[in-house]
Amino acid sequence: MEEEKVKVLIIGSGPSGYTAAIYASRAGLNPVLYTGGEPGGQLTTTNDVENYPGYPEGVNGPQMMVDFQKQAERFDTDVRYGMVTKVDFSGYPHKVWVDDNKVIIAEAVIIATGASAKYLGLESEKTFANRGVSACAVCDGFFYRGMEVAVVGAGDTAAEEATYLANICPKVHLIVRRDEMRASQIMQKRVLNTKNIEVHWNTETEEVLGDDSGVTGIRVVNNKTGEKKELAVKGFFVAIGHKPNTDIFKEYLDMDETGYLNVIPGSTRTNVEGVFATGDAADRVYRQAVTAAGTGCMGALDAERFLAAKESVEETIV
Repeated sequence: MEEEKVKVLIIGSGPSGYTAAIYASRAGLNPVLYTGGEPGGQLTTTNDVENYPGYPEGVNGPQMMVDFQKQAERFDTDVRYGMVTKVDFSGYPHKVWVDDNKVIIAEAVIIATGASAKYLGLESEKTFANRGVSACAVCDGFFYRGMEVAVVGAGDTAAEEATYLANICPKVHLIVRRDEMRASQIMQKRVLNTKNIEVHWNTETEEVLGDDSGVTGIRVVNNKTGEKKELAVKGFFVAIGHKPNTDIFKEYLDMDETGYLNVIPGSTRTNVEGVFATGDAADRVYRQAVTAAGTGCMGALDAERFLAAKESVEETIV
């Protein structure tokens, strides 16, 4: 099997991966970046981005990621299309397998594999993706200001998204599958005390309805009585959680019960020396493009300092 030695390997693209690449390449670390199965990450499925600084007129999500990639390549980042399928962080330097046919030996590894939003699994969700169906109210809620919307979920994320939308929408329907919420007591109280949020208990979404203009409503069913009804909404926000794309690191890296990588507070350092976690793979709270880019910068700076310290020690030994 082919082997290649690199100084810095970045696993994944998106805002964190490309930002890490920009900083690492400008520092002369000659980073190699593998894009993963979804080059550009979640933003490639987002039509309009209006909350990222530097784009006063907004920007198309895929175009934004093209811009990020071009900037990284301008400083000679080696961007490659491929999927990391296996890692071995038991020794140093680190070993990473790409597409099961190549081994990269890396002195520092920056993880930027992101997270994937969970959906209900309805075919109509896919049909109206980015045309009324969204997994991020903070990202897309602005486009539905003044319109009636629905949120599905029962945890803190759903409660936060519902209350956020209630500030800009006249009516928010919160679809809860059981007769209680999983959200913290303070978030539940906030939802129940917000007059323009209507909670639909014991209710599941059966279908997202729409036409050429996008979402026009949802059909829901009460799982206790079997009663069905249609809610006329323009936006349907799925807030049932995210799954970090971190399964291949389970054997070596500390993570929480849902798979978010744990880092030393105030840094991107993991429990393995020379491995750094950035973006949504380690961010269980904010999950925004701008925060992902910020941690990408941190990851590159942490990697640069780690390598400089290692070289200094080696020079002293010599």
